[in-house]
Order: sequence, then C-alpha cells, then structure tokens
Amino acid sequence: MYHEIKTKQDIHQFMHDTVCYFHDSCIKEMHYVSGAYMTEKGMYPLNDKRILRVTIQTAIAGIEDVELEFSDLVYLKLFPLDEHYTCEIFGASLFLKDGCFIFCENDDIPLEDVEDYEGIVICAKKLRWRCSGEVR
Repeated sequence: MYHEIKTKQDIHQFMHDTVCYFHDSCIKEMHYVSGAYMTEKGMYPLNDKRILRVTIQTAIAGIEDVELEFSDLVYLKLFPLDEHYTCEIFGASLFLKDGCFIFCENDDIPLEDVEDYEGIVICAKKLRWRCSGEVR
C-alpha cells in the first residue's frame, strides 16, 4: 500500500520515524515512465506521466525495500559514483519547497545548495512510498 507525503510533518515522520534518513541504504534501481509511446498509427509524444520509481534497499530491521514514487517529475540529476567508490547512503535529505519535493541522497547538503550538488537529486510535485517488510 502506498503512503502519500504531502506536508513537512509527513516528511519528518517518514524520514525520521520510518526510514531513519535512509542510513546504511543504497539505491538499487530506478524506473522512469514518460507517458510517450508508439502505436501503429503513430507516436503519442507527450511526457504526460513523468513518473520515477526508485527502489532503495536498507539495513533497517524489518524493512527490505522502500519504493519512492515521484510523480510529475520536474528533474532528475544523476551523477552516480563509479565502481571504485561506495554508493552507500549514510543519510538522505527530503525537502518541500515551492510545492515540490526534493530528495537528495546526502544529508549534508542544505536546501539552498541542493541544486548544485553533484550526486543524485530528484525533484517532483508528488511523492508517495511503500515498503516491503514491516513498517515501524
């Protein structure tokens, strides 16, 4: 079952109480749905869905995977580290600014610097999540 995040209180409850700011986690995979497609009659070229699903695996007891579903995606900045470096998340950030949710896989970045961060940053108008395993 998905749980919507709508407010700063929702963010705090999810990040602090449920996923511990994703400490000792890693992004396993991402899946993007644009909304555009081809048919035998031609192309439907509109990005009218813009949904990004991110699966994060965590060491939190009782939780196996956390799926974040970002809808009405505004942008995705993807600067993955190469195979010589760890991609472990020691702490993530989630902000609400101007009606958009901004996720950063680093908790050391203040909101005013997040757009210049060279890591993974996701900005979307809607956000919901679900877990496999038990949720605290």
